[in-house]
Amino acid sequence: MLDVGDGTVLYWEEWGHPEGVPALYLHGGPGGGLGTSLYRRRFDLGRTRVIGLEQRGCGRSTPHASDPTTSLAGNTTGQLLDDVERLRDHLGITSWVVNGASWGSTLALAYARAHPERVRGLVLFAVTTTSRAEVDWITEGVGAVFPEAWDRLAAHAEGAGIGYRRGEGRLVEAYSRLMESPDPAVRDEASLEWALWEDTHVSIGAGGLHRDPRWDDPRFRHAFVRLTTHYWSHEGFCDPPLLSDVEALRGIPAVLIHGRRDISSPVVTAWRLHRSWPGSRLVVDEGDGHGGASMAERWRAANDELLALSGV
Repeated sequence: MLDVGDGTVLYWEEWGHPEGVPALYLHGGPGGGLGTSLYRRRFDLGRTRVIGLEQRGCGRSTPHASDPTTSLAGNTTGQLLDDVERLRDHLGITSWVVNGASWGSTLALAYARAHPERVRGLVLFAVTTTSRAEVDWITEGVGAVFPEAWDRLAAHAEGAGIGYRRGEGRLVEAYSRLMESPDPAVRDEASLEWALWEDTHVSIGAGGLHRDPRWDDPRFRHAFVRLTTHYWSHEGFCDPPLLSDVEALRGIPAVLIHGRRDISSPVVTAWRLHRSWPGSRLVVDEGDGHGGASMAERWRAANDELLALSGV
């Protein structure tokens, strides 16, 4: 546990060889946490010193976003980047390979842009930049593919008495307001509807609709939905947008891994990033969606590739 001030204490963990190449893993969500730490399997632990961090507000870090009294006012991407730097300094690491999955890829890109001298290389999995267009697609546009599920999601917000009407406001902002309600029943119902939408839009490429067992934990579910809608309502607090400013990334080796069947985060974002970033390599997995066994194998291979570049 690392005390970073302002009442925030962050959970971190370490796997692998203490003298190996340092590597940081940034989890998805926002609010996804490290779970059972299966990310460690994407690294050669005999040659790598792997560090995982649970971002503020989720997992075992405190205070927890599931508590409505926990303010999110200071929970921004800029603050998360400061937290990463606090951890790096605490561990005495000069630079590291940075891995990010889904939302974690946004955070990894933002970190590399802010601190390029600290990044040996990047492995981005299910690439996102949390732009306005990406958020509007995943919360509105993809409803063209799942009209029944999107109608249910929108109808819940319309019937919640917060003044939302489809076509007149952003659905993600409506759910962010619902998750700030003082009524625990309102928060719980909104989190369940959002969880069902999450399961739906990742179902293509994942073998169909399956309920994520993590939703059975209301503490996890409330924090995840509250943090996700908070960050997505503000385009990930990335200013300027990540795709508009990649100059700092030049010279940093990177592997971008994305599933062709990822309907919630179409491959065009990874493609545009790759096209504007000399030195990056794009790997499109034709069979997977927003993750999967084949993509996971490519993830492990990408880390081996960056280890080779480090002379290990």
